Formats: sequence, structure tokens, C-alpha cells
Amino acid sequence: MKVLSAYNKGCLRLTLEGELDHHSAKSGMKTIENLIDEYLPRDCIIDLSKLSFMDSSGIAVILRIHKRMNDMFGKAWVENPEGQPLRVLDASGIDRVISVFSKT
Repeated sequence: MKVLSAYNKGCLRLTLEGELDHHSAKSGMKTIENLIDEYLPRDCIIDLSKLSFMDSSGIAVILRIHKRMNDMFGKAWVENPEGQPLRVLDASGIDRVISVFSKT
């Protein structure tokens, strides 16, 4: 998995690309934590539009980002999940904890 980032006016957009599974979750989360530490954003968008696969490790990554942003008195949300990652999010019920904005 690749983590692409863009920062603008207090908002950090994290675009996750490829496959997010237990093999990539640990290194991906370290990258994400470093980006949050560097930019100290008020808002964090987790863009899943380029993610082709996600397992339960992806849910854990999203929840860690959410907690980290809450600890900093900021907010995080998920945008553009599609296909298999969207089905995983729907099955998990994560939208009760963090906002999920889907094109469908």
C-alpha cells in the first residue's frame, strides 16, 4: 500500500493506494502517524478511492487515525470507498464511529 498525502489550510488528505492488509497496515500506519505529526492538521480525510482491497486491518488503521485526530481535538472522515473496501466498511458498521462518504 502507498500513502499519498496533500495538506492545505489545516486539512490533511491521505489517499491510500493498493491493498491494505495485515502485511501493509503496520508500515502504512507509521507513515500516516509521521504525516500527522508533521502537519498537525485540524481535519484528516482518509481517501479510499485508489484502494483495491482492504481487510480488518484497514478498519484498525481507520480507527487509529480517528482516535489520533480526536486526541488532537481534530476530526477525521473517510471518503470515496468503492468495491470490496466499501463492502468491508459496510459490514463493520464503522460508520457509527466515523463518517463515511461514498459516491454510491
